[in-house]
Amino acid sequence: MGQIIAVANQKGGVGKTTTSINLAASLAVAEKRTLLVDLDPQSNASSGVGVLSEQAKHTTYQALLGEVTVERAIAPTGIEFLKVLPSTTDLIGAEVELIGEVGREKKLKNALSQIRDAFDYILIDCPPSLGLLTINALTAADSVLVPLQCEYYAMEGLSQLTRTIALIQRELNPALSLRGILLTMFDGRNNLSHQVSEEIRRHFADRVFQTVIPRNVRLSEAPSHGLPVLQYDISSKGAEAYLALAREIIDTGH
Repeated sequence: MGQIIAVANQKGGVGKTTTSINLAASLAVAEKRTLLVDLDPQSNASSGVGVLSEQAKHTTYQALLGEVTVERAIAPTGIEFLKVLPSTTDLIGAEVELIGEVGREKKLKNALSQIRDAFDYILIDCPPSLGLLTINALTAADSVLVPLQCEYYAMEGLSQLTRTIALIQRELNPALSLRGILLTMFDGRNNLSHQVSEEIRRHFADRVFQTVIPRNVRLSEAPSHGLPVLQYDISSKGAEAYLALAREIIDTGH
C-alpha cells in the first residue's frame, strides 16, 4: 500500500510546490511508483511537471466531486515512474460545492483509495490555506511534510498548522503523523539562515529532516520550463538536495 504524504503549510512562498514537484520527481527516478496530486487551484505542481491544466482531460476537481475516477484523471509525465493528478482553477469552487456534502472532508481519501495500491508514494501539494481542500489532504494522508523557509517569520503560522494537524488527528484521521519539517531557502552566506535553522532544530529536534534545501537559481528557473530541477539541471545544488531528501525518506522512513 502506497504512503500518502501531504506537503502542507498555510503560509505562501515557503517552497511547498517546489518541494512537491522535486521530491516526487526524485522518488520517481529512484524507481518508486509516484503520484503527484495537485490540490492547489493555481495548478503550479501540474505545470511544473509539464502538464498544463487546460490540456488535461480530467482533473482533481472532477475526481473530488466523483465525476470521474482518479484512475481516469491521472496523466503521465516526462519521467517514467511519475504520474500526476492535475489541478484546475475550478478547484476554487470545490470548497463551496462540497460544503453541503455528507463526508465532505473524506472526498479525497475515498478517491485515492481506488488507486493507492498502484503507487509507492502519493504526494499531495496542498493550497496555501487551512481550508476544506487542505483538510481533505490531511484526512487522506498518512503523514505531513512541512516546508519551512529559513527566514525571519519562519515560525509564523507553524503553531496554527500543528493545531490543525492535532484537530484532524482527533476528529478525522487518528493515524496522521508529522513526517518532518523541511528547511527550505537556506542561504549559507546569511547568518539569519543559520540562526533560524538552529532555532527550528532546537524546538523540533528529530522531527526536522537532515536534508536542507538551499536557495538555488536553477530551482527557480525549472518551473518555467515545465521541468523538475533534476531534468533541468541535475548537477545543480537544488537537484542534489531533493535527491538527498528522497534518499532520506526512502532509507529512514523519516
